[in-house]
Amino acid sequence: MPGEDGLEGLFSRRRFGGLLAAAAVPVTAAALTACEPSVRSSPSASGTGVPSTPATTPVSSSPETTPTATPSASPEPTTPSATAPAPSSPAASAPGPQHSLTDPASPWVVVNKHRPLSPATFIPPDLVQPAVRLAVSGEAALLNSTTAAAAERMFAAAATAGVVMTLASGYRSFVTQTSTYNGYVATRGQAEADTASARPGFSEHQTGWSFDIGDGGGACSFQPCFAEQPAAVWAKANAHRFGFIVRYPWMYHETTGYYYESWHLRYIGVEAAGDMAARGVPTLEEYFGLEAAPAYL
Repeated sequence: MPGEDGLEGLFSRRRFGGLLAAAAVPVTAAALTACEPSVRSSPSASGTGVPSTPATTPVSSSPETTPTATPSASPEPTTPSATAPAPSSPAASAPGPQHSLTDPASPWVVVNKHRPLSPATFIPPDLVQPAVRLAVSGEAALLNSTTAAAAERMFAAAATAGVVMTLASGYRSFVTQTSTYNGYVATRGQAEADTASARPGFSEHQTGWSFDIGDGGGACSFQPCFAEQPAAVWAKANAHRFGFIVRYPWMYHETTGYYYESWHLRYIGVEAAGDMAARGVPTLEEYFGLEAAPAYL
């Protein structure tokens, strides 16, 4: 959960930052073999329809909370977006229906350090608890109904493949995110807080479209070495089949604003996720032809 997930950001950001600082040249895979990073990375959006070359890795942060009201189910929106993908972006020719990039109820909403939620206090109207193995309770065990259904299918497929996967952190409310972020500011100052936790209203977890996975063991939870665990390896190779992407990929923090987080999955729909995988487009920013968001404006 570090990075966009604040809580996880504690450990992994500093550890990974140390690895980068230790090398005066770009980090190579060999430098990370001891503990594969699960920090978010980000490339620069090209808007050309062709994925750009991986850049450097960003910092992640995203703790949120779940509403106290009883969640009501609502299907995934399929109406065309008022803010459609740029004509030159890969998504412009993506299969399936087009969706809004700004409506928090849209599976394509892009939330990053340049694109806050609107309204900032958005609460998904259809929060439900998925029938999957849980490592959390309360609001953190909730997802919107569309994401929950897709997660159930993915977790079942992972189990069939002999892979243990748990829901480690789901929805987080604006209230929870505010408390978490303010705690970081109070102890570390705002500059460092912005590298460890998302600001209130800037977290994907608040949308109900994303969640963090664990492996039931906890040894590498929310740490760079989680990338080497079976749950992360399986998810990276198969999540797109169920509509998910690894939202903060390795070496793309300069695009996404967060270091690699192998545990943070985001639902965008089977068509779009499959299209990104087939084209090799690593980030939503690139896929939708949006500018990179390495830091808050």
